[in-house]
Amino acid sequence: MPTVSVTAFIEAPAVDVWRLLTDLRARADWLTAVGAVEVLTPGPLGPGTAWREVRSRPDGGSLAEEFVVLEAVAPGRLVLGSPGAGVDYRVTWTLRQRRRRRRSCTAVTVAQQAEPTAGYGRVVALIFGGLAARAVERALRHDLADLTAAVERAATTEAA
Repeated sequence: MPTVSVTAFIEAPAVDVWRLLTDLRARADWLTAVGAVEVLTPGPLGPGTAWREVRSRPDGGSLAEEFVVLEAVAPGRLVLGSPGAGVDYRVTWTLRQRRRRRRSCTAVTVAQQAEPTAGYGRVVALIFGGLAARAVERALRHDLADLTAAVERAATTEAA
């Protein structure tokens, strides 16, 4: 499956976006598709940090996924790995401070890449590649919309 990438502009400093994005204990509070998060490693977020989250699926079911931080460079780049059945996933979050319409904002790009690790993973990628890419894009857009809303809510609360 090709890399799927989505970008959104959030009207907040990159450090504020980073703070929420990397707060594992708050993930289930702002990601509407996530019902629960279990942090698997102690200490601050950094390479090697791992957690499991339960996500709702479009068909009404749920899916437990495990993530591990491969790279964390505050406040600009977070790379996650997630092993799947026959496919390993890499999710990269990139935050860039920008000016948009004369206002300071953060361009947030989230990209997901799937790497087949077994023969059947390659077959599935060939058969369902385009369909899977569209589903991944919808999920990434949804997560970015949730992040945008949560950061903007936090900014409104702090301003009040």
